[in-house]
Amino acid sequence: MHIPATTLTYLILIFGLLVVPRALQRFRIPAPLTCFALGILVAIFFKPLVGDRVGTVVATFGIAALFLLAGLEVDLVEIRQQLPRLSGYLASRTVFLCAFAWVGIRYFHMSWQAATLLALGLLTPSTGFILDTLPNSGLDTSEQAEVSIDAIAGEIMALLLLFLVSQSGSMVVLGTSALVLLLLIVLTPFLFLFFGKYVVPYAPGSEFSLLLMVGIVCAVITQNLGIHYLIGAFIAGIIASLLKTRMAKLASPENLHAVRLFSSFFIPFYFFHEGMDIPSGALVLKSLLYGVLLSIVVIPIRLSKNWLQTRYLSHRTAKAAFRVAIALEPTLIFTLVIAGVLHEAFHIPDALYGGLLVYAAVTTILPSLVLPGLSIATEPEA
Repeated sequence: MHIPATTLTYLILIFGLLVVPRALQRFRIPAPLTCFALGILVAIFFKPLVGDRVGTVVATFGIAALFLLAGLEVDLVEIRQQLPRLSGYLASRTVFLCAFAWVGIRYFHMSWQAATLLALGLLTPSTGFILDTLPNSGLDTSEQAEVSIDAIAGEIMALLLLFLVSQSGSMVVLGTSALVLLLLIVLTPFLFLFFGKYVVPYAPGSEFSLLLMVGIVCAVITQNLGIHYLIGAFIAGIIASLLKTRMAKLASPENLHAVRLFSSFFIPFYFFHEGMDIPSGALVLKSLLYGVLLSIVVIPIRLSKNWLQTRYLSHRTAKAAFRVAIALEPTLIFTLVIAGVLHEAFHIPDALYGGLLVYAAVTTILPSLVLPGLSIATEPEA
C-alpha cells in the first residue's frame, strides 16, 4: 500500500496538533501555546507547509468557530442586570486604554491608531480562550460567572474599538465599512429566519450546519472589510443567541456543545498557522527581552486593576478577587490578532512583534501555574 507523501504529511500534522498539545497539558502548558510553537518549528524545518492554502482555510474555520461560540455565550439579560457593576469595569478599562495609548504616543512616538491598537492588544482578555478553560480553572460557580461576563463585556468593547481604529484612516472607508457592518447586522437575522423557515423543517438536525455556515460567511465578510474574521463570527453568534425565541434549536445547549466541539478540533490549526507566519526577525533575543519587559510592567498593573474592581465592585474577599483577576489575565488570541495588524498595517519592528507574542504566552500560561495553588476553601466574609 502506497500512501502519497502529501497525505502522510497531513495525517502526521493532524495527529501532532490534536494529540501532542493535549498530552503536554499535564505539565500545565496550555494547548494553544504548544500548537503555536509547533507552527514556528515547522516554519523553520519544513518550509513546504508555509503558505499552504489548506492550512489557511482550516485555520479560518477554527477562529470563526471560536468567536461564533463566544458570541453565542453572550447573555444580554445578564449583562443588563450587571450593568451598574459593568459600567465601572468598562469605565476603568477606558481610562487604562487611554493611559496606555498616551504612553505609546508620548514616549514611543506611535500614531494614535497604532498606540490604541497596542493598548488593546496588551489589555484585552482573550474571551474565547478564557471561556474554554473556565470549567477546569478551579473557580467556583459565581467566580466563573463573573470572569465570563467581564471578559465578554471587555471583548465587545475591544471589538468596537478595533473596528473604529482600523478603519479610521479615511472617513470614506470608515463610513463604507460601517454601512456594510450595519447591513450585516440587519440582514443576518433574516438569513437565519429564511433558512429556519424554508430549510430546517425539511432537513431536521441542520441547525448546527446553518449556524456554522452563517458564522463563517459573516467572518469572511468582515475579513474582506479589513477588520478580521473574529468580528463577523462574533456578530453572528450574538444574533443567533438573540433568536432563541424564534428558533429555539439554533442556540440550544446541544448546538452550543456541537460548536464547542467543532472549535476544539479546528482551533489548534489556527494557532499552528499563526506560528508558521512568524517572521524570522521576531525570533531573536530582543523579542524575548521586549516580552519579559512588557510582562513585568503590564501584568502587575492589570492584576491590580482587576483585583480592585472585583474586591470593591463585587464585594469579594481578597483571595477570591485575586482568583478572578488571575483568570482574566490571558490575552492570547486578541494579542495575536493585534500584533498581526500592527505588523502588517503599521510596520512595527519584528522584535516588538515577537515581544507581544512572548507577552501573550506569559499571560496565557499564568493562570494554569497560579490558580491550582489558590484553594477555594471557605473564606471569611469581606
